[in-house]
Amino acid sequence: MGWRLTALNLGLRMVARTYLEHVRDPGRLRRSFVRSTRANPVAPFSWFLDDRLGAGGQVVPALWAINRAARGRGVILYFHGGGYISGSPATHAALGARLSALSGMRMCLPDYRLAPEHPFPAAPIDALVAYRALLARGYPPRQIVLGGDSAGGGLMFALLHMIAQARLPMPGRVFALSPWTDLTLDQGPRLDDALNDPLLPFDRVRELRDLYMAGADPHDPRATPLLGDFHGGPPTMIQVGSAEMLLDDSRRMAAHLRAQGVEVRLDVWPQAPHVWQNFQGRLPEADRALAQLAAFVSGRR
Repeated sequence: MGWRLTALNLGLRMVARTYLEHVRDPGRLRRSFVRSTRANPVAPFSWFLDDRLGAGGQVVPALWAINRAARGRGVILYFHGGGYISGSPATHAALGARLSALSGMRMCLPDYRLAPEHPFPAAPIDALVAYRALLARGYPPRQIVLGGDSAGGGLMFALLHMIAQARLPMPGRVFALSPWTDLTLDQGPRLDDALNDPLLPFDRVRELRDLYMAGADPHDPRATPLLGDFHGGPPTMIQVGSAEMLLDDSRRMAAHLRAQGVEVRLDVWPQAPHVWQNFQGRLPEADRALAQLAAFVSGRR
């Protein structure tokens, strides 16, 4: 483990985790998330375009992150993390631009609705609208890649389940970074993983889940994709750190996908924290992870 990763884990445990343990106001969490990502380095020759993705009479705002390296019709439809109550395309714009530069694909980040103002199933409804909108615009399904991190990774898998249920054309590939895939909490995070996590506070998980679900059944596959149908699904890549409570979510999701015949690559990065890829440009492990991810989504591996 490099010294930068060691320092990052220490800093997250001392500052970020302490903050997340005590702050409960969604508005305050959203503002702090924006501030924490404002200085993230942006890949040179990148630009950002606002858009509105419409399908079936519904519209979802979105942000395109496009690097000069992007060519052709390939697009990554990416869902940001934030526990379904925070995060936005703005917090993940730099990550999107870097992936665009590395993969040669355009990045589209939907601004899906957040709880508690818009509880479940607003987010998966918006995700499906965004995918239908890309199809309606003529993007070839096999040139669409679905991605997401944390709650956005779970939302991406929920969308993949809904695509299968609606018998829509499948995307070419999918990937998830530290996805939250089990909102039932029937098994809950493994205690060792929870204690090892330098960022996410274990005692806030159920509270966050309840805020998003607002009394709905978490066994719905649109909330817990670990219970979803993925037969006929595309090749999948999951990156997760060994130092996070969602490690078991990723392992079980990979096993569930494989049991349904999906080709899965699960990469567990030693001592990496939750969605360490957000530290691209500053953390060598983040840059290596994104390079491997870009090779996967662009079909170079």
